[in-house]
Amino acid sequence: MKSIILKGRKIVEGMVAGEALVTKEPLSFMGSINPKTGFIIERGHEIEGQCMKGKIFVFPQAKGSTGGSYMLFDVVKNDVGPIGIINIEADSIVVIGAIVAELPMVDKIDIDQIETGDYIILNATLGTVEVQKKEAI
Repeated sequence: MKSIILKGRKIVEGMVAGEALVTKEPLSFMGSINPKTGFIIERGHEIEGQCMKGKIFVFPQAKGSTGGSYMLFDVVKNDVGPIGIINIEADSIVVIGAIVAELPMVDKIDIDQIETGDYIILNATLGTVEVQKKEAI
């Protein structure tokens, strides 16, 4: 299995491993995600209909209002949220939510090297992302 190590910046420390859910589009946690189910509900979004529960959520940066911090905490508290976050550029809305939810988070990562379904080992404490590429069928 091919593995890639990416180095970024620690935002919220911690270590998790799991499947990646990737979007190249910014996302708002306020109004784009159902806080009871973890499904992306923003109409026309590239990952509309996908569920973030138990995934390492990979996206460029957030968009939207400051209420997104609370909504990120809410999806994690409801056990339907991501287990980690990888961004190109962390923004204060997501950072605050990740801190409160104790969600491992890094930024300064080239997300073009990660695809939905890849297995990720996120060591946010060290700022590293190990990407184990999904097997081609």
